[in-house]
Amino acid sequence: MNSSDPLVISLLGPTASGKTALALDIAEWLDLPVINVDSRQLYKEMDLGTAKPTAEQQARVHHHLLDLRAPDQPITLQEFQAIATPCINRELEQRGMALLVGGSGLYLKALTSGLQPPAVAPQPQLRQQLTVLGQGICHPLLQAADPTAAAKIAPADAVRTQRALEVLYASGQPMSQQATATTPPWRVLELGLNPPNLRQRIQQRTEQLYRDGLVEETRRLSERYGADLPLLQTIGYCEALQVIGGSLSTADAVRITSQRTRQFAKRQRTWFRRQHNPHWLADPTTLTDAMTLIEQHLR
Repeated sequence: MNSSDPLVISLLGPTASGKTALALDIAEWLDLPVINVDSRQLYKEMDLGTAKPTAEQQARVHHHLLDLRAPDQPITLQEFQAIATPCINRELEQRGMALLVGGSGLYLKALTSGLQPPAVAPQPQLRQQLTVLGQGICHPLLQAADPTAAAKIAPADAVRTQRALEVLYASGQPMSQQATATTPPWRVLELGLNPPNLRQRIQQRTEQLYRDGLVEETRRLSERYGADLPLLQTIGYCEALQVIGGSLSTADAVRITSQRTRQFAKRQRTWFRRQHNPHWLADPTTLTDAMTLIEQHLR
């Protein structure tokens, strides 16, 4: 790689670290759209619970790869790559740069490292059977059959657990043994956010999500797609469902959501340390350090 190769800027960090705000500043400074790499923001109607950029933020800067499908139409990593890679290439051809933003480490690594996931089509009947079994059975099942893949998937992540089992049963080979990588023909600058007050940021954002109507959003989704929708078992939505069902108070839901979010952020930080090599920015609220690093890579 040399300085004439196109540049992909990847802004990563755990949830609630300030990626959206900084991404807007970088995008405006460079006159670039934001390319979303958050696996839950790919779905329509899931706005508050995924901390999706607001309508005002999307009006301020154009965003790609938001609202691609309905929540009951899962997008595999391979399908995401097939959509995202041409999007990145278009930006590189037109502007010489592209800006990726998100906290989904595997999705980011797949794009920036050219990871090639297994070419196994979705298996609707199998997914239905796995949903009936429940995540409490499916994740231990994956641990027994493909411990390498299971170690990279959170025990509560039903979507990725089902996909790994789907690949295993459809192909007869563990997902962890099928992935290959082809390095893309562009440079990558990874910028990382990991603010020291992340715990407080998570608590404040969780409280705001419930004030803004997370329970109401969850109610609409469950009425339309059913309460057993796998995406409604993820952080925030799962607790909101229990508020709707009467098994949790809103105060307890906020507490549990905040706790689960902190645990998730810890896993994200571990992934980024092991799988990426970002330039960690000291202050997520300022553009200065990011500008300096980007300018160095543009020389």
